[in-house]
Amino acid sequence: MVVKTPLPENINLPQETSEDNYKAAKNPIFNFFVQFAVVAVIFFALGFTLGQKQIEVKRRGLVPKITVVNKDVPKNQNIDFSLFWDVFETLPDKYIDKSAVDGQKFLYGAISGMVRSLGDPYTAFLDPKQNEAVRDELSGSYEGIGIQIGFNKDKRLVVIAPISGTPADGAGISAKDLILKIDSRDTFDLTLPEAVDLIRGPAGTKVKLQLSQEGTDKPFDVVIARAQINIKSVEVDWRNTDRGEVAIVKVTRFGEKTNSEWDMAVSEIAQRDIFGIIVDMRNNPGGLLDSSIHVASEFMKGTIVKEQFSDGRIASRAQDHEGKFLKMPLVVLVNSGSASASEIFAGAIKDARRAKIVGEKTFGKGTVQEPIELSGGSALHVTVAKWLTPAGKSINGDGIMPDVAVETTSGDKEQNKDPQLEKALELI
Repeated sequence: MVVKTPLPENINLPQETSEDNYKAAKNPIFNFFVQFAVVAVIFFALGFTLGQKQIEVKRRGLVPKITVVNKDVPKNQNIDFSLFWDVFETLPDKYIDKSAVDGQKFLYGAISGMVRSLGDPYTAFLDPKQNEAVRDELSGSYEGIGIQIGFNKDKRLVVIAPISGTPADGAGISAKDLILKIDSRDTFDLTLPEAVDLIRGPAGTKVKLQLSQEGTDKPFDVVIARAQINIKSVEVDWRNTDRGEVAIVKVTRFGEKTNSEWDMAVSEIAQRDIFGIIVDMRNNPGGLLDSSIHVASEFMKGTIVKEQFSDGRIASRAQDHEGKFLKMPLVVLVNSGSASASEIFAGAIKDARRAKIVGEKTFGKGTVQEPIELSGGSALHVTVAKWLTPAGKSINGDGIMPDVAVETTSGDKEQNKDPQLEKALELI
């Protein structure tokens, strides 16, 4: 490590001009003290500058120059960063494969490790590539296999939900399947962005997942071809019943286009003479909290969700507009793949006793992440709150129990039967 510290401009070295001083300068003892004084001034200036943390570190070889300017240790934190710099200096010098040494990767890896130390799988650092993948997913268009992944209460990587009509759905992947391996990589120490990065890839390429399903002892492998995934987050279908026509609104996720797609669906429904609405949140892995509030606002007034922050403060979020279907007969469908924002919707409807919830117990993700955009295209997703139902209940790890429990078996799927939807039509 080479530490370059410029001397202050106001240091004046002794300049002897008189004859007496010239003679004195030839005295060895005098020269010693002069040199000692100069060295003392230099080291004082060096120590002062380092103390101000204005450090320029230059690395020989492959590691780029790093500048640390005025980065004070956070208050109430007593951290000695010398260990970090020791490792940063030693790795490039000692590691056998010099081509693997990359200063930018060092930085991203160090930040990722720092964030991971919190032990919260949903608080994560995303490098520029991973951040772009998340943005693509929220926009509804990306290349992959069509699954939303997360973590169960044991912090194991699981499938939250396969997306209908995608390669993952066609391969028979189910909600809550444990993902043990992605190709040859074990998943026990992967962050969520790392796992997404491994599963995603160009359309036409393949990925092998080793899975384990509930109730089975043996893991099994599934090889899936990636494809271009284009997801419309809101779709409307119609069903005639003895009492009239029913609108079935499938909400597959809460992304950037959900609000506008929802509003278009509402306009389409409002033009028809319908008797009731079924909102299908099955296998909806969540997404943007504000979008779930927007959809719930169509059916109810008042508090839709509460957020509990680290200081104990609880903030209530109410409807964002005057709903068009406040008194329309309603049934909501959920299953184990309904998570996060879709659980916010279901929890609000249930607490308000606005409609019956039909299906299976939901996934149970009850935390709120705030995305923070950073320099260079990277981002930080931080868990900033727990969300609570309007009645103040946390569903994290527990999920929401349906009012009417109906399971869909593998036999039902093979015969193209949907007993949950049939029960919803019966109730409405």
